[in-house]
Amino acid sequence: MAICQGKSTRSPSGARRVANRGKRKSELGRESAETRLGEKTLRKIRTRGGNEKHRLAGDRKINVIDTEGKAHTVEIYNVIENRANPNYVRRNIITKGAIVETEIGNAKVTSRPGQDGVINGVIVD
Repeated sequence: MAICQGKSTRSPSGARRVANRGKRKSELGRESAETRLGEKTLRKIRTRGGNEKHRLAGDRKINVIDTEGKAHTVEIYNVIENRANPNYVRRNIITKGAIVETEIGNAKVTSRPGQDGVINGVIVD
């Protein structure tokens, strides 16, 4: 079944909207990338205009900016918290905003791994 990112059939008050047209190809969505903690794996996705997007399916490394502004590439041990979905913590799925345990302390993910193809973050106190 296709994922549609078009207008909802319900209005903000809950009333049913009558559609004046059908779905469009430009409104199609895709399954989420669900970047896992594991071996580095990239998937290429063809996007609009024939361009490519690199989806990160799995990775163990994160580029972290410490409190002094210096960048380090360190290993991720575990996912501690993920506000996107509490079940992502158990499954070690990394999204933007997730808190991960690293060699140099806890870090908050600032990039979108499923869109950017890399995991970036900042140290959290």
